[in-house]
Amino acid sequence: MPVTENLSFMLTVTPSSMALIIDIKEEHDPSTLFPRHGIRQLRSGWADGPAYITQCPIQTGQSYVYNFTIIGQRGTFWWHAHISWLRSTVYGPIIILPKKNTPYPFAKPYKEVPIIFGEWFNADTEAIIAQALQTGGGPNVSDAYTINGLPGPLYNCSAKDTFKLKMKPGKAYLLRLINAALNDELFFSIVNHTLRVIDADGVYVKPFETDTLIITPGQTHNVLLKTKPHFPNATFYMTARPYVTGPGTFDNSTVAGILEYESKSKPHLKNLPFFKPLLPALNDTTFVTNFTSRLRSLATPQFPANVPLNVDRHLFFTVGLGTSPCDHNKTCQGPNGTKFSASVNNVSFIQPTTALLQSHFFGQSNGIYKPDFPYSPLNWFNYTGNPPNNTLVKNDTKLMVLPFNTSVELVMQDTSILGAESHPLHLHGFNFFVVGQGFGNFDGNKDPANFNLIDPIERNTVGVPSGGWVAIRFLADNPGVWFMHCHLEVHTSWGLKMAWLVLDGKLPNQKLPPPPKDLPKC
Repeated sequence: MPVTENLSFMLTVTPSSMALIIDIKEEHDPSTLFPRHGIRQLRSGWADGPAYITQCPIQTGQSYVYNFTIIGQRGTFWWHAHISWLRSTVYGPIIILPKKNTPYPFAKPYKEVPIIFGEWFNADTEAIIAQALQTGGGPNVSDAYTINGLPGPLYNCSAKDTFKLKMKPGKAYLLRLINAALNDELFFSIVNHTLRVIDADGVYVKPFETDTLIITPGQTHNVLLKTKPHFPNATFYMTARPYVTGPGTFDNSTVAGILEYESKSKPHLKNLPFFKPLLPALNDTTFVTNFTSRLRSLATPQFPANVPLNVDRHLFFTVGLGTSPCDHNKTCQGPNGTKFSASVNNVSFIQPTTALLQSHFFGQSNGIYKPDFPYSPLNWFNYTGNPPNNTLVKNDTKLMVLPFNTSVELVMQDTSILGAESHPLHLHGFNFFVVGQGFGNFDGNKDPANFNLIDPIERNTVGVPSGGWVAIRFLADNPGVWFMHCHLEVHTSWGLKMAWLVLDGKLPNQKLPPPPKDLPKC
């Protein structure tokens, strides 16, 4: 199996409050953009990157300088293309180190290693999604998963294309895990080794130990791995495979890397036994629920959990799959001859042809977007019970408008219209606190009483449970237009996305500056 050729570079930044300038020149595909996933982009929305949200695509032969300042963030982040399915091969890590002379809240590791999970397709991913959108059916799934671009020995003809992590006995290693896979949440484990989770999406958490973890597309986790004190006469697999909840097809395969202990004797690899980890079942929602419930913020004076205690705006969004009518004189492969669609509050997002941020800033929103995204579903039903007869969604470009410094509580509810399914939702421009989650339909009278307002996990990507709901809180203190979308790329392609417009505040440092002169034009 050939190895995917990713456009990938790693950025390491220190200290955690500095200006970063990235000059990107597009030489081939005229639709590449490079968002910094998880970077808050305070008052620098022009450098956020998603196509037709904050900028137009960089055209062939043109360049664009992403100029932004990193304030108060440290940890593991990443960058990737943000249009169509180019993210399948265009991505890489961003590592922000603590400020100089600022230690980690744990013993300094011997070494730090980025590990990024991806998906490999034996086809042009642009053609795959183009065909799916044209026919209205589901796209072809990937042919392999990868660890740092390599598929590993469990696939045919790829034993030589295996990521090998060489370690010294009795040392602590910091593994920076990133899930860049296009469409799958992944279980990950290293056989006979325990992982100590210490960070999620660039935020320290109360440490806990686990043999296996779950990581959704878009999420990052930092874990400490303590190697065995003496060289074991063996090699160990590190493996990842999907967690699947929906009724559709998926890549039911396993990617493997190899953990090797460095030794003076260097025994021949073929003479060593291999140990493979036993990963959870493909649909083990119980494991996922138990793992995510253990994630808590440190909530210390040095690393506080500043969750908004008073809420200005309560919002309720349904997220899930639906259908759209087939185009005239065409045959579609979706349910009952329809096209697969996805929506938030039954609004399937239509991507504009002019960037929303530019339209807003220059007062030219008329005909580009509508500032009336619904606060709650227009039609209420038993979201996790029997689906309604009408599965059709509405197609539109709507924004949720928030005054500056609005505190928001958002409940996102999965629906079972075409089958219950988990959805990893990512919010640009903000971190948020996950204050509650559960299964079934959210009960606004009972469930808020159990919200965690003491040490909720803070992150930028959260999984809406299959057949359940999740509640988040955040402060809208960053003016601009900010994308929120499912990080399963197929759902984003079907319209499971929306955008927030945060208005300027009164003070000069609460306003969005003018766009840079080299901002790409549509």
